[in-house]
Amino acid sequence: MPPIPPIPQPPEPNAKRQALWRVIFLSDTRAGRIFDVVLLWLIGISVITVALESVEELRATFGNTLVLAEWAFTLIFTVEYLLRLWVVRRRWRYAASFFGLVDLISILPSWLELVVPDAHYFLALRVLRLMRMFRILRMAGHVEEAAVLVAALNASRRKIIVFFVSILSLVCVEGTIMYVLERGTNSGFSNIPQSIYWAIVTITTVGYGDISPVTIAGKVMASIIMLTGFAIIAVPTGIVTSELNRRATATEVDHRCCGECGCVGHLGAAIYCHQCGRELTT
Repeated sequence: MPPIPPIPQPPEPNAKRQALWRVIFLSDTRAGRIFDVVLLWLIGISVITVALESVEELRATFGNTLVLAEWAFTLIFTVEYLLRLWVVRRRWRYAASFFGLVDLISILPSWLELVVPDAHYFLALRVLRLMRMFRILRMAGHVEEAAVLVAALNASRRKIIVFFVSILSLVCVEGTIMYVLERGTNSGFSNIPQSIYWAIVTITTVGYGDISPVTIAGKVMASIIMLTGFAIIAVPTGIVTSELNRRATATEVDHRCCGECGCVGHLGAAIYCHQCGRELTT
């Protein structure tokens, strides 16, 4: 999950462009909130349209309607993308940002189908049409609560990276042990990568069942891996939840009273009074 990108800078003094920039990039006005809600609905419906288009029966019956709807969405999102580029001050910076690239990827496949002259290439471009599903990622840019979740994930990224590196090391060791224990038994542990794959499937409690140990030692080892999987899988959830709670606590207002000015109501993470600057007491 990428870090929260900064809000693109407003354009140079220009009343119309600044007003449009506030509507598109901020949600502190009624027009801005309406814009975000309408855009969320359009994104959701467009994603559903792409999904329905992949159903052969529906495509045979409503093919033309789905194509027209998809082009309508493409035109709307193209105009919106161009408007975003027009109102920001640093256009290339926005275009190269995460959401800028998602905006471009979500409309690019439709236009690529028009510029490729050879008909047989359209079979390959049909795969690119699936990239329209990237529109679903745009929703995160228009939901305020999503920013809190992304911020928590970003703040926890080092702990999560350490966790996944540790798990990767663990499954490599466990997979190697299982290969040694089950080698030559025709149980599916034919090589170390295959055994590591089994360890990942097992420790995440997925358990496809395509590979299973047959020796007693292998079954004992598998049991240990399964039991540890229950404890391990909860670790990243705990890390993110802890960060979410910390951020929620930091934004809550408590009832501490400043001994200097008597001001009541400070953020939970506040150390000094926001009114007079004196250090707060517990």
